[in-house]
Amino acid sequence: MQTHLAPEFAGTADGQAAEAILRKCVHCGFCTATCPTYQLLGDELDGPRGRIYLIKQVLEGETPTRSTQLHLDRCLTCRNCESTCPSGVQYGQLVDIGRKIVEEKVQRPSAERLTRWALKEGLPSPLFGPAMRMGQLVRGLLPASLKAKVPAKQDEGAWPTREHARKVLMLAGCVQPAMMPNINSATARVLDAAGIQTVVAAKAGCCGAVKFHLNDQQGGKAEMRANIDAWWPFVEPGEGQGVEAIVMNASGCGVTVKEYGHLLHDDPAYAVKAQRISELTQDLSELLPQLVGPLRDKVAAQAGQIAFHPPCTLQHGQKLRGAVEQSMGELGFKISTCRVEPHLCCGSAGTYSVLNPEIAYELRDRKLKNLGEMKPEQIASANIGCITHLQSGTEMPVRHWVEVLDAAITSAPAR
Repeated sequence: MQTHLAPEFAGTADGQAAEAILRKCVHCGFCTATCPTYQLLGDELDGPRGRIYLIKQVLEGETPTRSTQLHLDRCLTCRNCESTCPSGVQYGQLVDIGRKIVEEKVQRPSAERLTRWALKEGLPSPLFGPAMRMGQLVRGLLPASLKAKVPAKQDEGAWPTREHARKVLMLAGCVQPAMMPNINSATARVLDAAGIQTVVAAKAGCCGAVKFHLNDQQGGKAEMRANIDAWWPFVEPGEGQGVEAIVMNASGCGVTVKEYGHLLHDDPAYAVKAQRISELTQDLSELLPQLVGPLRDKVAAQAGQIAFHPPCTLQHGQKLRGAVEQSMGELGFKISTCRVEPHLCCGSAGTYSVLNPEIAYELRDRKLKNLGEMKPEQIASANIGCITHLQSGTEMPVRHWVEVLDAAITSAPAR
């Protein structure tokens, strides 16, 4: 796809990056077949091909409108289109550029600006934890729409105290410790059972995705730099503390941290460090095949069917598929993805379910219907956003797969 950048973009890094991405697009439309919003709304402008044209028009000098902004906002950034695209169009990077430019040119309504500000400042804030605990205390009194965002209080269990020669860093995350703390402690216990010690850097916080994808890209990059500073003493060549990887148990964080090298490539102070951090980052599912051997005799026998929902950030953002199902199967679990639309987003998508609830809940119910056809006893996923969103629509337990594995290890008889 040829484009002729307007003078205001011709000499910029964003303009040149967007032009290179657009050049790959052949306008074939394969992406529309797997785009969740196009499937629901049937509007060309609510699919990747239409959004690409909107961004192209803006880059060529056309003034964006509120309608342009809404169509870009409705994108889940699930990146399913990237998995489908035969030309390798990096749509996720392109839509980030387009949203940033449109945000600067189109004024949002005041209520919308306030909501987005509250999300980007509130979710990564130290005050989020106390606020969540207060919400959990009065959860039964909350309206249904708010109750869906406040999971019941969870017992996180004990953190292992043994030391091991093998060590990995783990990002605790911004909302996960308050909403579902058992995911982090379960991760530490499972790794401990396999002979790996989990280390958490005290000053590491939000991965930066919340602010970045709400168009506060500089704020998101500041959080990325803070994480790099927190992790660097553990991984600095020649002076590191023996940490072999940085493990992500939230696939949304994983896809972002793996892109630090790209997102900070033009930062002279952090480019090299950011690339090193990206290279060391692994989703927990990438480590799982190594755990099968050490854990095989430590897992209690399992019977019930588990329906696994692989988050978009896992299967499309990180291009990781099958490791959870295969490795958990080798450990005796009956786990598989749904037969119908296993690639489709559940509608969570970070803050999307708050900002676009109608689309998000329609996608949630569609996903739960497809998962329910498997007659499972529980649903497993790999990202806290998906877990919370799916749980809001069903009484069936929805858990992180590492919690399922941890429970099976805990209940296994001593050998």
